[in-house]
Amino acid sequence: MSAIRLLVLGAVHQHGRAHGYQVRGDLESWGAHEWSNAKPGSIYHALKQMAKQGLLSAHEIAPSTAGGPPRTEYEITQLGTKEFFSLLREALASYDQKMDVVSSGIGFIVHLPREEVVALLKTRVKGLEEWRKSVTDYYSPEDGPEPLGHIGEIMHLWVHTADAGAQWTRGQLERIEGGAYTFEGEGNRSSESTPRARKTPFATG
Repeated sequence: MSAIRLLVLGAVHQHGRAHGYQVRGDLESWGAHEWSNAKPGSIYHALKQMAKQGLLSAHEIAPSTAGGPPRTEYEITQLGTKEFFSLLREALASYDQKMDVVSSGIGFIVHLPREEVVALLKTRVKGLEEWRKSVTDYYSPEDGPEPLGHIGEIMHLWVHTADAGAQWTRGQLERIEGGAYTFEGEGNRSSESTPRARKTPFATG
């Protein structure tokens, strides 16, 4: 899965309608340009490509009174909304996603109902546990990697990655089941769903 696709669709979805500079600013405030391929060129390219694919509608608006060319605003279509939620659910439930995809999914987590997010994250934990077991069928972590030579370090890494991923996801589940955040259908969540609400260590400006 492409993180940039999920990030751009999600950013436009949050606004309802947004121009490229807004999308770029939102994602940069998350630090997405540091931990994903959401660089300015990639963002504008994704907007144009997804408009061609029918996931976004492009609207040309009048230039500002200060002059300059007309600005294009993008609005998510019904097809784009379907794609966004499909990518979001996959990002949260799949145990083997890259970190930029998982991070992108977490960034839009409140756009789903709480109960559904809990179910998706439990699916992720189960996948991580099954993946760990498939590794430990051939490798015993308590023996360390040495008996298998340097190749054992690969399995050692996989086990630790599965353990860390499951531990983090269980913590996230505990916070969500404990009432953290405001999810879809629970009331006003604008202060939590807008990327600019809080600065990250990567944020610029």
